[in-house]
Amino acid sequence: MTNASTFVAMSPRLQVVAERAKKEPAGRFHSLAHLMDASVLQGVFERIRKNAAVGIDGVSKQQYEEHLQENLQDLLVRLKSKRYRHQPIRRVNIPKPNGKTRPIGVSTTEDKIVQGSIREVLETVYEQDFLECSYGFRRERNAHDAVRALNKAVGQGEARWILEADIETFFDSLDRSKLREMLEQRVADGSLMRLIGKCLRVGVLDGYEYIQPERGTAQGSALSPLLGNIYLHYALDMWFETEVKPRLNGRAKLIRYADDFVICFETRRDAQRVQEVLPKRMERYSLKLHPAKTRLLDFRKPTKVQGSGKGPSTFDFLGFTFYWRRSRKGRWMMACKTKRASFNNALRSITDFCRRHRHLKVKDQHASLCRRLVGHFNYFGVNGNGAMLNRLRYQTGRIWLKWLRRRSDRTKLTWKRFKGVLKTYPLPYARIRVQIWGT
Repeated sequence: MTNASTFVAMSPRLQVVAERAKKEPAGRFHSLAHLMDASVLQGVFERIRKNAAVGIDGVSKQQYEEHLQENLQDLLVRLKSKRYRHQPIRRVNIPKPNGKTRPIGVSTTEDKIVQGSIREVLETVYEQDFLECSYGFRRERNAHDAVRALNKAVGQGEARWILEADIETFFDSLDRSKLREMLEQRVADGSLMRLIGKCLRVGVLDGYEYIQPERGTAQGSALSPLLGNIYLHYALDMWFETEVKPRLNGRAKLIRYADDFVICFETRRDAQRVQEVLPKRMERYSLKLHPAKTRLLDFRKPTKVQGSGKGPSTFDFLGFTFYWRRSRKGRWMMACKTKRASFNNALRSITDFCRRHRHLKVKDQHASLCRRLVGHFNYFGVNGNGAMLNRLRYQTGRIWLKWLRRRSDRTKLTWKRFKGVLKTYPLPYARIRVQIWGT
């Protein structure tokens, strides 16, 4: 659930655009494409991961870099002369725990540069428009900020009722014609709109099958998260803030991370009214709420008669399960722990790694396992979740031992001997990296 958009120092020319966008919230920009100059293209290239998957042309970042200046100059000329053509996206199907797959689009290195450059220009405008309720794939915002906002809403009594929602196959479902109408409210630059259209209409190569979807935007594209945020800014965020909240009797708060969101309500009646109209609003924009992941629940603070353990209501958001518990001082407070599915996914990934790489040197296995655990701890290491972090570390040791024992029938790796291995190659201890609430 980490943010894909990292903060980048804004160039002076982009800063001018940002200042104008902030001063003129209804203004339209007729000249933006020229901002995608050589320095922007190179900056985007440098931020592409070294081990990024290659597209259909098989050209890696390292290969593209061998003649970087020539390649970027040629790309810039083709962009200015409108001769640039987006190559088909290579589809990779990632297995999901429920047996289904998640389609991810892999673009060529050159197309990643173009997508990233368009995103950088559009972000300059839309970061001035996006509302406080939006946290996903934005500069200097992340999932932990969304959790903090949720905690604040609970503490202020705004979240007695929670409408938990998830949009089904969002990136594959968004209506491109409506997205274009949304973009045209701010972007009047025909050249930039044509480039965005090329990125949206590009075909997909799935194995040997070539398809050209009429809806959606490819998951995995550097541009898709921003386009998704723009789409939901108009379809959900603005609607809720300007049309829904003024008609409610009590307080309410929307907290959205990409297509995953919760709406907090002070009163049950308000929650029920919004629960009734929300599917109709989504349908208007060709979107559908996931029936199994959308529900209204009572999240009021437990009463004294409910005992001293945990409160009855729980809900999931951003990979965490939120629930009520007693603080050290005996007060009820909201807490969170790693969602069961997220925990099982982590174990499944570790098991798969240990199984497939059990014949590597122990040193190399250890380094990879440490990276996986530290990555997990960096996200799920919020205060109050220490037990789940320690559990993952313990289970990782058991899984590693199991597959080390299968390296050879002649080797009998006992638990005692494995403890010696762990002394030489210790697994990282679970650490709380993020403070969300007090104790």
